[in-house]
Amino acid sequence: MSFLTTLAAAFKGGGSERVPLRRSFISPWLYAEGSARAPFDYARAVKRGYAENPVVQRSVRLVAEGIGGAPLGSVDPALAALVQATSAGQSLLETLASQLLLHGNAYVQVIKDGLGRPAELFALRPERVSVLPGPDGWPSGYAYKVGEQALTIPVLDEHASPNLIHIRFFHPGDDHYGAGCLAAAEEAVLTHNAAAAWNRQLLENAARPSGALVYDPGDGAGLSADQFERLKQELSAAYAGHANAGRPMLLEGGLKWQSLSLSPADMDFAELKAAAARDIALAFGVPPMLLGLPGDATYANYREANRALWRLTLLPLANKLLSALSEGLETWFPGQHLGVDLDRIPALAEDRERLWAQVGAATFLGDAEKRAMLGLAPADGWNKP
Repeated sequence: MSFLTTLAAAFKGGGSERVPLRRSFISPWLYAEGSARAPFDYARAVKRGYAENPVVQRSVRLVAEGIGGAPLGSVDPALAALVQATSAGQSLLETLASQLLLHGNAYVQVIKDGLGRPAELFALRPERVSVLPGPDGWPSGYAYKVGEQALTIPVLDEHASPNLIHIRFFHPGDDHYGAGCLAAAEEAVLTHNAAAAWNRQLLENAARPSGALVYDPGDGAGLSADQFERLKQELSAAYAGHANAGRPMLLEGGLKWQSLSLSPADMDFAELKAAAARDIALAFGVPPMLLGLPGDATYANYREANRALWRLTLLPLANKLLSALSEGLETWFPGQHLGVDLDRIPALAEDRERLWAQVGAATFLGDAEKRAMLGLAPADGWNKP
């Protein structure tokens, strides 16, 4: 019996509080058992994060849309058409990149025509998919559940061709599921959302006034009820509203004006919100400068930050997606390798220009070696010494 089979059996017999491995539609091991944190709830996290948090949504869209619009290198036109397909303006690569960032897993169902060739690649909702391990622990199929309806998708069809391509991020504590960026950013998202809600409620219910009228009669007598009510009415009539902004105030009878300002605790709270936003950007691999976040001077200018985004986040994720798709479609497109055409990315133009100059000046290299270093396909019959 393999280790994975033993692990599956242990979870099946571990009591009602454990989730059976075959029914786990959301990985129950995103956090270790015994941790003070609750298991990661993807549906709630997506609502609080992507749907309600501007930093998360902009970070995901910045990465996913960049990958979706990245130019591909020279490949079979039929393969390129499959991978670059769009539905209502939403590209397949953009959808897969978003799912990987948020969930840590992306599932691509291969829809085939009557001849058994791929006619369409369809991205399944990752929270609806469950891995079905076989007797040896390796996946034997995938369960896709919508409401009460469930569909089992075998890994291979009768011709030993893949029915589904599973792409995932690395997870050190899970054999079948990956860990998404949203799980790592969950605490920062909660902090940022709480700060935004606090600011809104403060504005609606208890907004700090610009100042206060202090009554100091000197003889110890306070304002009567009629005097207090008349003072409120006069203040509202003469000084409230944008039309009266900046109007000088005439005080009498022991009244004096005392300005109110933010306390150090209030200013620290605002900084805490900015720090949470930077943590979210860090989790998704986006330079904070590109999100307009204050207090970040890591990069000298916007152009350097954009170049770092491509080098450190977009290209690695795009290569992961395209390599997985190339491997999954190898049966129908042997020898084809999907990749990003670096020479057609404006943000990397300066880097590629320097590389072309360095390679071109290397007289000890042959033309075939130079093409390989530049990531170009070999030229048939052209290999000068």
